[in-house]
Amino acid sequence: MQVCGLYPFAAGTGSPIVGVPLGQNLISGATVGCDPISWFRRANLIANPSAFVLGLPGLGKSTVVRRMALGLAGYGVLPLVLGDLKPDYLDLITAMGGDVLPLGRGRGHLNVLDPGESTAAARRLTGRAREEVLADAHGRRLTTVSALLTIARAAPPSDREEAILDRALRVLDDRTVDRGAVPVLGDLVEVLRSAPADVRQVALDRGDIDRYRAVTEGLEASLVALVEGGRFGRIFAAPTTAPMRRDRPVAFDVSAIGDGETDLQAAVLLACWSTGFGAINVAHALADAGLEPRRHYFVVLDELWRALRAGRGIVDRVDALTRLNRQRGVGMAMVSHTMSDLLALPSEEDRMKARGFVERAGMVICGGLPSAEIPMLTSAVGMSRAERDLVTSWTTPPSWDSAVGDATAPPGQGKFLIKVGGRPGIPVQVTLTSVEGSLNDTNKKWRAVDPATIRGADAPDGGGVAAAERINLDAVTNPVESLEAIDLAARDQLAQSLDESDAETASPASADVSA
Repeated sequence: MQVCGLYPFAAGTGSPIVGVPLGQNLISGATVGCDPISWFRRANLIANPSAFVLGLPGLGKSTVVRRMALGLAGYGVLPLVLGDLKPDYLDLITAMGGDVLPLGRGRGHLNVLDPGESTAAARRLTGRAREEVLADAHGRRLTTVSALLTIARAAPPSDREEAILDRALRVLDDRTVDRGAVPVLGDLVEVLRSAPADVRQVALDRGDIDRYRAVTEGLEASLVALVEGGRFGRIFAAPTTAPMRRDRPVAFDVSAIGDGETDLQAAVLLACWSTGFGAINVAHALADAGLEPRRHYFVVLDELWRALRAGRGIVDRVDALTRLNRQRGVGMAMVSHTMSDLLALPSEEDRMKARGFVERAGMVICGGLPSAEIPMLTSAVGMSRAERDLVTSWTTPPSWDSAVGDATAPPGQGKFLIKVGGRPGIPVQVTLTSVEGSLNDTNKKWRAVDPATIRGADAPDGGGVAAAERINLDAVTNPVESLEAIDLAARDQLAQSLDESDAETASPASADVSA
């Protein structure tokens, strides 16, 4: 008799506790540890050190990623936020002693021809390692300039133009390397105008300078637009304001660029990604040579849906990053609202690539999602009926608490389902410490303000705010007194109107008497 088969006290397996502590398992109450790097390196639970986070706004997507970034920093992993669009991570990076690099019109410049730390690293390396670092820096700059031209023109450069750019960059490097200067896009324009023999050779001008001018005119015009302040302003035209350093947390603050400037968003994001991964390549090259300790990085691509819609070239760039992050020694977290955001791209090719981001992710972390999203999600991630019902239940809106006169927290706030392949999901409630509270406030601009501050308390007439507006502000803070004020204001306004009407009626008679 198989007595063990009659044992009634069945229990599921425990929750993983490897990695950053996220919170408690909603079913067992056990502590859940989770992050893509620890689950890849230490636990061997996933084959790719990446996570894709989905969920409606306000439910804590950025919070769970910030928790991972903070916990991984304790393990020696450096977080890199290569383009904070909202922003959501600046307080965290600042608190960790990292660098916040602002970019935008009038805020900061990013020189796409700056090789960064590659030049200094090449001086410390020899042989093939040195050649690889310099080749990577050259290729990265060429790719970035070509991408900027693609966004500005809405069409990629021709094969001839890319060959001209490649040769012109090499000529420019030869001219500046002895002086130790860092070239800018304006210098590249001057190289084209000077028509050096190497550039004319790939331009195929057949020894005719007029033919050379005609061949390079369109390319020169596009580069001048990047330098002289077209749609991109002068963000890429000047030396880098604050260089990125590879040995500390970094966040590029691009929140000053409005959502309406999609081309500028796309250009700046591509430049940030190029700069960030260039620094990562330098760090690995020096570590491979035994000149520096090995560093690992946690790259955050938040608000991914906004980045993907910013322009052509972005989807391909992210697609390459998601395929090579394991080889690069980089963990990655991609954050978006819903699958619909990813599948709303204009071309079918881009939509398939975007869906691949979720399919290739080592783990998918789902917050509250509407029921209409479930079929699209389950096409990429297998989910049971119970898991689907759980995720949709977290979209319930908050209720009103009459005791405090404010809405309660949404029922699904901080609740996530961690999915790895076809395994059963792990439901977890993310909880914050008191230290993290101030670092996770993404609604700062909605906090209560003093009406006196809005009016201008020091101004004699409330800072120029009209009487009706002042009454409306007071109605928010003291509705009973405001009703009396409205009544008195209405009487005064009526009396003033009657006085003006009487004056206008009497004015003709006064004119006749004076005549």
